Amino acid sequence: MSFLLDKCTLKVFNNSLLDFCLPFDCGNDDLNEFFAKDIINYSAQLLGKSYCFTLDDDPRIIICAFTISNDSIKTINLPNGRKKKLTKVIPRDKQMRSYPAVLIGRLGVNKFYRKDLVGNQRVAYQLMDFIKSWFVDEKNKTGCRFIVVDAYNESYVINYYEKNGFLMLFGSETQEKEYYELDAHDLLSTRLMYFDLILLQSTSKLSEN
Repeated sequence: MSFLLDKCTLKVFNNSLLDFCLPFDCGNDDLNEFFAKDIINYSAQLLGKSYCFTLDDDPRIIICAFTISNDSIKTINLPNGRKKKLTKVIPRDKQMRSYPAVLIGRLGVNKFYRKDLVGNQRVAYQLMDFIKSWFVDEKNKTGCRFIVVDAYNESYVINYYEKNGFLMLFGSETQEKEYYELDAHDLLSTRLMYFDLILLQSTSKLSEN
């Protein structure tokens, strides 16, 4: 039983919803400000689409929210070792310089609903499963090989994405700083991570056999 899918409803995050719902608090001031003040202009400028799940018993309560946009992983500037790791399961005749991806720009879960009411899988993991399922669904109208995210460089955030199967695009912070042409002493506020959606297709085929 999924709390998110059984007891909540997916909605587009727009002005009407923002005016109707209670303030969304995911415990992160940066994310809270984005969802409260920046999200409408973000969508209006066609920089991404934002969605949320609201509680069926009280639609004013936003359980979680996220933004997605088109992106790509360009391998031409990646170190050879990282490029090989990224493309090792892609047939050689299908390998390209750039691979279609979807970017999770923002993602937050209401701090009062970090666990669902039945005590099963946490809402944050249900949300990630839902996002993944969107882009391997037969109704998806565009090709998408990877999900990417610039995850906050904090242990609990990195741990969340790793538990959801995401990998670091770069082997070290030093390597990532070089990619972004940062000085060695600069702080790296985010880490670029990716999930290969082909893994879900492989799992699905195994379950069908």
